[in-house]
Amino acid sequence: MTPDLPLALSLGAITFLLTAIWGGPFVEVLRRLGIGKQIRSSGPQSHFAKTGTPTMGGILIVIPVVLITLGLNIARLVKESLTGSSILLPLFVLLGFGLLGAIDDIEGVRGLRERGEGIRARTKFFFQFVLALAAAVAMAFVGGGFQNANGVYLPLFPDFIEIPPLLWIPVAVFIIAASSNAVNFTDGLDGLSGIIAASAYAAFGVVAQLQGQTFLVQFCFIMVGACFGFLWYNAHPAQLFMGDVGSLALGAALGTIAMMTGQWLLLPIIAVIPMAEVVSVILQISYFRLSHGKRLFRMTPIHHHFELSGWSETQVVQRFWLVGILSAMLGVSLALLR
Repeated sequence: MTPDLPLALSLGAITFLLTAIWGGPFVEVLRRLGIGKQIRSSGPQSHFAKTGTPTMGGILIVIPVVLITLGLNIARLVKESLTGSSILLPLFVLLGFGLLGAIDDIEGVRGLRERGEGIRARTKFFFQFVLALAAAVAMAFVGGGFQNANGVYLPLFPDFIEIPPLLWIPVAVFIIAASSNAVNFTDGLDGLSGIIAASAYAAFGVVAQLQGQTFLVQFCFIMVGACFGFLWYNAHPAQLFMGDVGSLALGAALGTIAMMTGQWLLLPIIAVIPMAEVVSVILQISYFRLSHGKRLFRMTPIHHHFELSGWSETQVVQRFWLVGILSAMLGVSLALLR
């Protein structure tokens, strides 16, 4: 075992402690400021009791990740091998999408639009596109240790396939934006999005370790630690909700990491639950329009369908987590096959 992996795992543990320690005071501040979740009237009736629960808990994830990551880069001035500049790209993606999500959450809390809704979908998609495009261009042209961010690995195929930037950039934009929205759709039950995201980041941390991308491994396990710290307060019954400030940021950074490893074809497998959530929404809308008002599922995203089918909230979360863990294991195994 190289000394780099123990450092990455230790950073994850430190991030968990930092997140868990300041989480309690953070929750209390949100309560006093009245930053509570507004539950949509179209959602399951069992969720109405959650109205007023503090939201924007994604800040609890983002801030420790920023402090640890920037701290590593400052320490790099003393010991150059400690970390690298490649870790900054997913960090900036996390911050950019986190800011977009924060604006969305604030509008939802203030009730500037329909109850429980934030900024308009078209506006959100536009800024997601802009942020994803900036990240894709940086990976394609700026450099900075993005060794596999110009192509793709195919399962069972031994060689790395390079893709021209003009073709690769649109793919990267789609993957980053789609991943952001997929995790956003997953955020709806206590503990669900945090534990699914942590599993996916751990899997890509292993993939990055196999590729020798030491600094990307650090970022992945820092994210795992932050997600676990958040889950300390988001476990059922949740004291804190993630909000778009967390879900948009987690998904976008995950998509960025998938592109940086060149293993983005494995993202739908490793993140099968977010993929199923977003596909269920697409199928529901398409079927509704084609059938002139009929529904394919009881409610989407699909975790609500299972709730309305009789599963308890904890059953949905635990079963989805089992599927997420197994799919992450499958994704890592496919990354090993060459």
